[in-house]
Amino acid sequence: MPHDIPAPMLAKSVPTVPDGDGYSFEPKWDGFRALVSWDGAEVEIGSRGAKTLTRYFPELVEQFSQLLPEPCLVDGEIVVPAGEPGAQRLSWEALTQRIHPAASRVNRLAAETPAMFIAFDLLRRGERDLQSEPFAHRRAELVDLLGGVAHPIHVTRTTDDPDRARRWLEEFEGAGLDGVIAKPLDGVYAPNKRAMLKIKHARTADVVALGYRIHKSGRGVGSLLVGLYSDDGQLMNVGGVAAFTDKRRLELIDELAPLVERDDTGDAVTGETDRSRFTGAKDVSFVRLRPERVLEVRYDQLEGWRFRHTVQFARWRPDRDPRSCTYDQLDTVSAYDLGDVLQ
Repeated sequence: MPHDIPAPMLAKSVPTVPDGDGYSFEPKWDGFRALVSWDGAEVEIGSRGAKTLTRYFPELVEQFSQLLPEPCLVDGEIVVPAGEPGAQRLSWEALTQRIHPAASRVNRLAAETPAMFIAFDLLRRGERDLQSEPFAHRRAELVDLLGGVAHPIHVTRTTDDPDRARRWLEEFEGAGLDGVIAKPLDGVYAPNKRAMLKIKHARTADVVALGYRIHKSGRGVGSLLVGLYSDDGQLMNVGGVAAFTDKRRLELIDELAPLVERDDTGDAVTGETDRSRFTGAKDVSFVRLRPERVLEVRYDQLEGWRFRHTVQFARWRPDRDPRSCTYDQLDTVSAYDLGDVLQ
């Protein structure tokens, strides 16, 4: 990474907020992970995938160079708010629009949908490397360094109270956040290690199998495309189910063969999902299935009409009528103002 930016520390999923002492809890921000390096002259923004995000957020680069009080390396999240003050929430759609190859569009979106940076760890301050220090010390240094800095830089709130963290898990989802992070107070910063805990909403839904993509190896099912029926009876593509074993990918080819739509010549009918700035030249074709089979999936949240993340297969539901798989079964989340999360 540029500017000697390490890989970020990661989190492993756990089902519930842990009880007991020894943890610091904070909201889990749903944005682009970003490690911001300021050496006193230049700003560099590294991502989780070891790619630079610097060119995509010129408004943040400008603010970092003006507002950061001294050279530092800060771990955090880039997010984009949407809505009027008092009713704001994070917008994943607006955030993803910011990744664009054209400089003219990057600059236009920087003005139209400016981003914020939520800081939650401090890896270096001046010449001092803090990664080997316990999180409690790094957090104190972070607050000392950035606690008084103006918007669009914010320091995430924290608590050592598990009950308050559980309330945040429920309430903050209404502002577009997607869970809670638990960090050991005595933990060092461990690049690329799952040294933190993440707690996200665990929900299930019954969906209709509407197609599948071939695995990148060319053998077996790489992902299942699934859908839900809208109020006007349209079957909407709501996302994909992935993470099958090699054995299971091959089994699914045989299991789904009777459902494959075929043309008059007997060939499988294919389609294409919408392209995005992330798919690029990636193959987005899929084999169409007759919408006759229902499966239960695990998901965390919706973004518009689609599941926000890839969902997980739970089980087949032969007892369910595909037409009964509608949006009505999904949880409705109460709105919560992003401004109240930032306080």
